[in-house]
Amino acid sequence: MSSKGSNHDEGFDLILASASPRRVDILNQIGVRFSVAPADIDESQLINESSAEFVCRLASQKAKTGYNSRIGNQSALGADTIVLCDEQIFGKPKDYSDSKRMLSQLSGRAHKVISAVAINNGVESAVLMSETVVIFRTISEQECLNYWSTGEPAGKAGSYAIQGFGSIFVESIEGSYSGVVGLPIAETCRLLRRFEVPIWQSLSV
Repeated sequence: MSSKGSNHDEGFDLILASASPRRVDILNQIGVRFSVAPADIDESQLINESSAEFVCRLASQKAKTGYNSRIGNQSALGADTIVLCDEQIFGKPKDYSDSKRMLSQLSGRAHKVISAVAINNGVESAVLMSETVVIFRTISEQECLNYWSTGEPAGKAGSYAIQGFGSIFVESIEGSYSGVVGLPIAETCRLLRRFEVPIWQSLSV
């Protein structure tokens, strides 16, 4: 029923312009037939660009890049996720020191995770955003080191994965769990319906 993240192919209904295994898993979870064509774009924030504008622009640019790489007549989906604390965007940690800095700042307090998803079909494009508040318990320096040694924080915005070992730091969330993972399901399904991309409910058995 779903592609399991196949390489770019004209037999599918959607192009996922991302190499993220989390986004692949979520699209498979909702039964989308898709191919993968990661978008290589400049992810620098513009001067005076708000966090919401930034994440929505990146998602839209990825969708546009994915659409331009199409083989057939598929729509393309792009997404982006940022972690925000004290109005500072936390990207992917460069090394252990950077990871410890991020986790120490997130420790024992609330932060925001903003995810945007966009679809482009060449005629029109649309983007939706989810914002989730995540509250962490206090994290010790030893836990930061132990967590880094698992390899999980590397490559993750904010230096943690809520769906992995990093889940033990979370006390509560208010908003979209899937948005924190990297692709908000409710917003994604709204766009898929708008652009007439089938999900499991509309696929023939």
